[in-house]
Amino acid sequence: MSENGLTTLPSIHSAKETMNRLEADVKAKGLTVFARIDHAAGAKEAGMPLRPTELLIFGNAKGGTPLMQALQTTGIDLPLKALVYEDAAGKVWLSYNEPAWIAARHGNAASVSEVTGRLAAVLAALAKAATS
Repeated sequence: MSENGLTTLPSIHSAKETMNRLEADVKAKGLTVFARIDHAAGAKEAGMPLRPTELLIFGNAKGGTPLMQALQTTGIDLPLKALVYEDAAGKVWLSYNEPAWIAARHGNAASVSEVTGRLAAVLAALAKAATS
């Protein structure tokens, strides 16, 4: 698990391409994309600058429901999310919350370690495919 439950990977692609790759892979794996939020576009509409920053909200009931059955307040952190952004140096990054951290935040993470392990593997694979 990374610091504060946040895993961040560098991307070799632009922010837009990284997010496009992530979204395509999420859909290819049969997961639902609930929203793709372009924070930079929102900032621009408000007359404020923001480097490329997009959030993808995705998942499926089979993956998240077991967490909510065991620790119902995890519903505040679900569906899963991934943030793709460009830093001040022009480097692109992809970040996501570790499922085990989400579970620990809401109670007994050990009771759902099998579920969080599966979710973590899916997230890691998606992130690697999008960034490499």
